[in-house]
Amino acid sequence: MAITVKKTAAEIFPRLGLKAKNPGVFAGEWFGSGARIECRSPIDGTVLATVVAATPAEYSRASAAAHRAALAWREVPAPKRGEVIRRLGETLRAHKADLGRLVSLEAGKIIAEGEGEVQEMIDICDFATGLSRQLHGLTIASERPGHRMMEQWHPLGVVGIISAFNFPVAVWSWNSALAAVCGNATLWKPSEKTPLTAIACAKLAEKVARASGVDPAIFSLVCGDGPSVGELLAADPRVPLVSATGSTRMGRHVGEVVAKRFGRSLLELGGNNAIIVTHSADLKMALRAILFGAVGTAGQRCTSTRRVIIHESVYRRFLKSLIEAYRQVKIGNPLESGTLMGPLIDVAAVENMMNAIAAAKQHGGSVLYGGRKVGGALGENGLYVTPCIIEAENHWSVVQHETFAPILYVMTYKTLDEAIALQNAVPQGLSSAIFTHDLREAEIFLSARGSDCGIANVNIGTSGAEIGGAFGGEKETGGGRESGSDAWRAYMRRQTATVNYSRELPLAQGIKFGE
Repeated sequence: MAITVKKTAAEIFPRLGLKAKNPGVFAGEWFGSGARIECRSPIDGTVLATVVAATPAEYSRASAAAHRAALAWREVPAPKRGEVIRRLGETLRAHKADLGRLVSLEAGKIIAEGEGEVQEMIDICDFATGLSRQLHGLTIASERPGHRMMEQWHPLGVVGIISAFNFPVAVWSWNSALAAVCGNATLWKPSEKTPLTAIACAKLAEKVARASGVDPAIFSLVCGDGPSVGELLAADPRVPLVSATGSTRMGRHVGEVVAKRFGRSLLELGGNNAIIVTHSADLKMALRAILFGAVGTAGQRCTSTRRVIIHESVYRRFLKSLIEAYRQVKIGNPLESGTLMGPLIDVAAVENMMNAIAAAKQHGGSVLYGGRKVGGALGENGLYVTPCIIEAENHWSVVQHETFAPILYVMTYKTLDEAIALQNAVPQGLSSAIFTHDLREAEIFLSARGSDCGIANVNIGTSGAEIGGAFGGEKETGGGRESGSDAWRAYMRRQTATVNYSRELPLAQGIKFGE
């Protein structure tokens, strides 16, 4: 029997604290009296629930509550803060299946990807818990006798989080878990396309905070659209850091607004990710990586594979296999096992895809496979498409632009230097990969003359980042980094402190003053 959206929602909503109508603001208590957001599942258009967004006054109320909570939270020892995040991770483990299905309902991801996103949340909580005992500074040798100089790190206060629909919960956790162990409160504005997952996560975090005896406003939430709530968050002087994930256009605007008030921004923006397939590559492995990278999440990941640069000696043979693999992709209800690709998020996304295909054709591109709307029962809402392969040239404007859809541009190369130049010759610089059995090619790709991206992989695709590595990119991708080694420093302020334990007052640089 087919798994329906209504039945799935009826099963999981009570366990996640969701109702037919949900207040969209949380700051120690739930409220909201602004515009109503109608939450429709991209799977079949079913109305899941409504969310009442924040008014400007309610945004200000939530920001003030988060600020008050941060003042108390910063006094809690970091390992104790880590214990709260550990409990959050355990709570997420207990609700993994339900949260994963909610991600599928609201964002259209297949179940495996929905649960995988929740696993990312669990993993980052484990990671942050360990970091809570490693927020270390430095002791620095002073040139002045009887002096000790040190570097230390303090909480910033409130960290604003703006997340996108394609990772409706993972992005929040990547930021909030680290921000929290660093002593900050968080104020989260989720995408207006996926507010229910945000409310469910906020309710779980509230439960953990109350059980731990801390102010739950450290995990505050404000639902609403970008022009209203997002603008207020970006311009709010009570929010010293804004972490924004989304399009380059959005990030450029947020960065400008935050910079005008001398705030900090952590930007995770667009990607135009390429995979180089060399003549020595394991073609079967490369094929699997490209298929997941280009088709996974219906091409709606910032790390989705957008371009494949193939050595001319294997080009035709590899294309034949790639097209055949695309023919095997099962498109349909993401709640059902065996489905590999669900719907795009909304009608605008479908229109953008079709416009990009038309533009590629105008440039002279050849559509080798797909690029059509899918009919049938589910296709009635117009959000299902066949993934598309287009033979293209890298310099075309449509190829230079990131289209958030399952479009894969393929092209050839002769030399490795040419392939690397093609890969780097786009405005974005997030993720990249090469498939090769040649050690020299792999090392050149990873060297300073190689990939200019924040992520560079060998014999691995562009998608599927682990939380142990710093995530982010260069150029129009924004330059931000989340998770990994020292990413916690982005959520703290750095302070140099010097202690004079002598009875003299020597000046630095040997300066004599007033003697």
